[in-house]
Amino acid sequence: MFKQLLFVFTTLLVAACSGSSSDNYTPKPKGFPRFDLPKPVYKQIEATHPYQFEYNSVARILPDTFARSEPHWIFINYPAWHASVQLTYKPVLNDVNRLRSMLEDSYKLAARHNIKAYAIEQRKLRLKSGLEASIIDLAGEVPSQVQFVTTDSTTNFLRGALYFNVATENDSLQPVIQYIRNDIVHMLNTLKWRK
Repeated sequence: MFKQLLFVFTTLLVAACSGSSSDNYTPKPKGFPRFDLPKPVYKQIEATHPYQFEYNSVARILPDTFARSEPHWIFINYPAWHASVQLTYKPVLNDVNRLRSMLEDSYKLAARHNIKAYAIEQRKLRLKSGLEASIIDLAGEVPSQVQFVTTDSTTNFLRGALYFNVATENDSLQPVIQYIRNDIVHMLNTLKWRK
């Protein structure tokens, strides 16, 4: 009798746990955090640098305090997303060789991401000032997803790179990357060199 009850109980348990054969299992997509991205409101950077531009009011301007930093190197910091756009400014001094060296260094820094990037796309952007900027978009698990450089070829050189201070997959950050990229384009379009 005990064996029969054990058999019936085991059979019912297996039937209950196995479910119906008509149920289709659908894997759930990987979840990513949701970001509430505010409508950008831009303001002018303080007049203490040889450049001026508008930046998003959700960001803060911080000095670059690394040991190798130079005057007028700053971070446009987005504290809500642990992101920063690092700006490095250098005077060209009307020296073609100096300009060439700075441009080569910029492209070498972008090329360092070739190991992890599965796509690198460079675009030329005609700025409202008539100057050009080069924007490099990097796809993949790279430390810097957007980099850019612009110059007036004789006096001023500005390079920037977007960095996140969080360890996560870039796919989950894509809305924030695009939001900050739009801010970068706005910054470049409002960029003016001070005399």
